[in-house]
Amino acid sequence: MDRERIVQLFFFGFLAVMAYELYELLLPFLTPLAWGILLAFMAHPALIEVEKYVKRRSLSTAIISVIVGLGVVLPAIWLSGRLVVEAQTLYTQATELVNSGGVNKLHDWAVHTDLGAWVAKKMGERGYKLDEELPKLTLQAARMTSDYVARNATQAAKNVLSFIIDFGIALLAFFYLLRDGDYYYRSLRDLTPLHEDDKKAIFDTLRTTLSSVMRGLMLTAVLQGVTIGLGMLIFGVPYWLFLAIASAAAGLMPIGGTALVWIPATLYLGFASGWSPAVGLVIWCSVALAVIDNFIKPLAMKHGTGLPTIALFLGILGGLEAYGPLGLFLGPAIMSVFASLVRVYKKEYSGSRKEAA
Repeated sequence: MDRERIVQLFFFGFLAVMAYELYELLLPFLTPLAWGILLAFMAHPALIEVEKYVKRRSLSTAIISVIVGLGVVLPAIWLSGRLVVEAQTLYTQATELVNSGGVNKLHDWAVHTDLGAWVAKKMGERGYKLDEELPKLTLQAARMTSDYVARNATQAAKNVLSFIIDFGIALLAFFYLLRDGDYYYRSLRDLTPLHEDDKKAIFDTLRTTLSSVMRGLMLTAVLQGVTIGLGMLIFGVPYWLFLAIASAAAGLMPIGGTALVWIPATLYLGFASGWSPAVGLVIWCSVALAVIDNFIKPLAMKHGTGLPTIALFLGILGGLEAYGPLGLFLGPAIMSVFASLVRVYKKEYSGSRKEAA
């Protein structure tokens, strides 16, 4: 073995060891760093527009970073305050409902419906009286909900320092990646030991995949907010505009989604205005979301990725299972890059073998 070979083995072995140590060093911060990268990618078109007027990239990046920071911090503070207030008042409201006879009205409504009469009959067969148990269950449910929210709010307060650190890291990474992202992109591309056309295929695939997934998520979230808000307006749900915006925001969440908004609104509508409009709202939301999630969303995400719908679907589900919310983006990106590498292999190696044969 000549000296050059030994030097190469030592270099790549040492590089692998240091890469592993770097991974261990950054492991606690990988999630906020990944969010910073994604946010920078999403905000890059906005940076180009702002830079046309400000003329300085650092200042343009700072302006966008401040807007993004306030867009996260202010709603989080408001939501935390509202959560604590609602947790404190929930039990009081339930107690007032029991004392004012509201539960008795609910009991009267229940026993005059087929389902309510059947439940009352089954409970009576087991020695339970619905008119006695319903107030107890209402207070217990309210107490459990209030305690749960308060307990988790306390836990959230304990973790506020961790959240501030993670958010600060994500915002810092966002600033530098947004400002210098073009340089990092070119450097990473130059380090890749592939032919120029293969580099272009792989990096363009990654870029278009992330753009398509983000575009699809944003488009479907807006459509969900508009359709749900329109349904709430038609069926008479109060504060429908605020709930439409909340539905659009919830549509970006991987778990729960818009159901976190329209299901409670439907229950409120049923008790406040009757169950006919509530059923109508359920049908409206179910049909609209089925069309958006099963037809519009896959088409919007598929455009530009070059992936079959089933591969895109499995990429999203597998990404959520493996990486959490980041998997919405990482899953399809991994699928697309792998498909690109297979095409490169087919062109560079499989083809050359056929020619040699």
